[in-house]
Amino acid sequence: MSIHAHLHRYGGLRVVRFDDETKADGKFPPPDQAAWYVGTTFNGESFGDTFARFMKAVDTTRVTTLVIGYWGASHDRSCTYPVELLAEAADSFPALRALFLGDIVGEESEISWIEHSDITPLFTAFPGLESLEVRGASELRLEPVRSDRLQTLRFESGGLPAEVVRAVAASDLPNLRYLDMWLGEENYGGNATVADLAPLLSGERLPALRHLGLENSEIQDEIAAAVASAPVVARLKSLSLAMGALTDRGAEALLAGQPLTHLDVLDLRHHFLSDAMMQRVEAALPGVEVDLSDQQEPEDEDWFFIEVSE
Repeated sequence: MSIHAHLHRYGGLRVVRFDDETKADGKFPPPDQAAWYVGTTFNGESFGDTFARFMKAVDTTRVTTLVIGYWGASHDRSCTYPVELLAEAADSFPALRALFLGDIVGEESEISWIEHSDITPLFTAFPGLESLEVRGASELRLEPVRSDRLQTLRFESGGLPAEVVRAVAASDLPNLRYLDMWLGEENYGGNATVADLAPLLSGERLPALRHLGLENSEIQDEIAAAVASAPVVARLKSLSLAMGALTDRGAEALLAGQPLTHLDVLDLRHHFLSDAMMQRVEAALPGVEVDLSDQQEPEDEDWFFIEVSE
């Protein structure tokens, strides 16, 4: 499955587009009352030129929320990767609190084709950042970081590199409350293992974490087995193992592990559980909102597929 719709709202604000067709002298809402989409189009002007026009047209000192859209690909002469531009312009965005990097839909680029760079400079450039969400993971790089302000961190991908998972696990994020990672499959670069997740599952570096999503994974059964005894689970309000290749084996491990009745939400959407196992999961978790929608059947009897890959 591909993603076919751009964000309409982000960070509680309506998304307002500024792309290569936007007139810089147009009428815009107050800068702090919109989530500003900045992006170009295929064969349009360079992202750098669009971003420069945006900075002239909008009082960026009042912008709190940015959504970065299509910026091109390495084979485009006009491709300009956004992280360097954002870091260089950081002084012009003192109020920035939320950033979505890669609001790119399938008609622009499949999720596995979205090309990134090193996103580590964002944490230095924007120490007040409270939410960072990234779509796509090709060439994505991250070093361990420290942030006292970050509360939400999300990665949407068809294959999240193990190096990125390990960097998140080694980061110092004492106020992170919401962590969501689409781990993907190895064919698209998703080579993280359960061992790479171990520091996250211990919870030692994440004292404030209340939601954990380890999703869209071809090793969802192994992850479920690890989560079943993970110390971090005891402090969570919601847990998501959705979008992946979860089978009865993984669900059995969850039921045999630590109690999950303290959760408000358990999201297992897009799964390969049998009807009998679905009934067992629901019966074992009274009072928990369990999402068992989108039941799948394996293709060719033994191919269990994730929801979002290419």
